[in-house]
Amino acid sequence: MRFSTRNYARAAVGLAAGLSLAVGGTALASTHHSIKKGLLVYAIPKDTVNPYEVIADNGIKKALGQLGGKVVVSSGTQDTAAAQQPGIQAAIQAHANAIIIAADDPSALCPQLAQAQAAGIKVISFDSDVTCKNHLFINQANTKQIGASEVDLLGKEIGYKGQIAILSAVSTATNQNAWIKYMKLELKKKKYRGMKLVKIVYGNDDPTTSLTVLQGLLSAYPHLRGIISPTTVGISTAAQYLDTHKSLLKHLTLTGLGLPSQMRKYVLDGTVKEFELWNPANLGYLAGYAAANLASGTPLKAGATFSAGKLGKYKILPPAGGVGLSVVLGPPTVFNKANIRKFNF
Repeated sequence: MRFSTRNYARAAVGLAAGLSLAVGGTALASTHHSIKKGLLVYAIPKDTVNPYEVIADNGIKKALGQLGGKVVVSSGTQDTAAAQQPGIQAAIQAHANAIIIAADDPSALCPQLAQAQAAGIKVISFDSDVTCKNHLFINQANTKQIGASEVDLLGKEIGYKGQIAILSAVSTATNQNAWIKYMKLELKKKKYRGMKLVKIVYGNDDPTTSLTVLQGLLSAYPHLRGIISPTTVGISTAAQYLDTHKSLLKHLTLTGLGLPSQMRKYVLDGTVKEFELWNPANLGYLAGYAAANLASGTPLKAGATFSAGKLGKYKILPPAGGVGLSVVLGPPTVFNKANIRKFNF
């Protein structure tokens, strides 16, 4: 299902209510395991300075705080697998109960995560998945839906015609590459035959690098009609640049995935018409509850269910499309002038 502006209000209500997952429209019976007290969880974000990652980590802390556990955030300031490896080793040395990681690379960390699992540590990925065995992925939204909806948002704004580009994060990010895969598939549909993807550039979730590759993109393609930036750092950097180069808005449209708190100014002044995202605090909160449940005996298998506090009950889903066991937070929300003042994350 693609997400359109017609149903943003419905999704916003769902977000405000906690984005609990509806599975088959019926209530689920939890797999009963009391949560152990004193759990130690290591949160390993893509980096420790990205505002999105900080919000998500705070969601993890809130969940474990409610459950009587402790969270240690351990990662580097650069989006690289090498910067995340010390956090995994620290978790092993501390005899942590679980690791929650947003991977900067899908496979590079698997040997270290296997060591953690051998030491009895449960591994949960969130936001950006890993290809390692025996872990649970907390997916922010249906991957295909995100990719398709991004293209649909841009297509409607540019009349389904013209050159477009993608300003991504790091080239190895699992979630970015998965969304881009579905963007490309969506662009093959008949309704988008007038749109042409001319370039994908990578800003490494760094504002300076994002600005540099954006300027290079605009120089190389002066007739560019649209940019999709499925990363909060990329879209906010691009919006800031376009806000000071208003003449570009005569022919150029920006959309993507952004934080309402960062993008509010640019939506209200007309620099960006629409973009979308989920609540990263809820994503972290769900990951925290999933980690606590797995560390307390909930089986890592399709069909197992668990309670995620204020978000309600969730079901572990079987592998689909090459993805391992997962839990899906819920649909993204489309933000525009009509609703952006309602969101503060």
